[in-house]
Amino acid sequence: MGKPTAPKIRDLKEPGNYGDGDGLFLRIGGSGKGYWIIRCQINGRRRDIGLGPLSLMSLAEAREAAYLIRKDIHNGLDPIAERKKEKLVIPSFRDAAKQVHAEYRLAWKSGKHQKQWITTLEKHVFPKISNRLVDDIEGPVIRNVLASIWLTKPETARRVKQRIGVVLGWAYANGLRASEAPLRSVGRGLPKHPKKHNHIAATPYEYLPELLKHLHTKENVSRLALEFLIPTATRSGEVRSVHL
Repeated sequence: MGKPTAPKIRDLKEPGNYGDGDGLFLRIGGSGKGYWIIRCQINGRRRDIGLGPLSLMSLAEAREAAYLIRKDIHNGLDPIAERKKEKLVIPSFRDAAKQVHAEYRLAWKSGKHQKQWITTLEKHVFPKISNRLVDDIEGPVIRNVLASIWLTKPETARRVKQRIGVVLGWAYANGLRASEAPLRSVGRGLPKHPKKHNHIAATPYEYLPELLKHLHTKENVSRLALEFLIPTATRSGEVRSVHL
């Protein structure tokens, strides 16, 4: 058969592929139903892209759809990837954060950390960008979220910054945004935290018995390290290098 025409297509019953040129062809299946397909090269790979069933798409419509796909490829787009993006439901930051918290919290041993992780976002981030889609959050947005607490609550601000990065990193890994969080550039857009010059105050000698009594209630390596350091006056770096 030569190039298909509308009357010829209506008479097609034999299973097979019937070409129209430039990669467009009609595939007739064993049931006699037809489906339009465009065969093309995307990034050096041959790909067959379905356009629609013959029952819903005429020859003219199939040619127009094939032309648009060839045009997209010529402009550097991947029609298959674009279709996948259209099917993705991009969540808001709030929904993504709650999903991350649900997935990750079981790996966090501390119940306090599990609660604080989402609480800091609820307090400092949700009021500003809770409904913003994760693929629409870039450096300036993150910077504006952090600006109000960056100098007044520096430790909290650092944690908030890190947790925003975790949420956006999760979104990137799941194909919900084009890049990870630009945290390095965010840092450049915020003032430096002032350095703390005050050392932690030493425990007065007369309080040592009470301190040791308190340490005995703990079951961790830090407790053992302090019990070793106090009577030996060993440097903290040397204590940390001891292999128990």
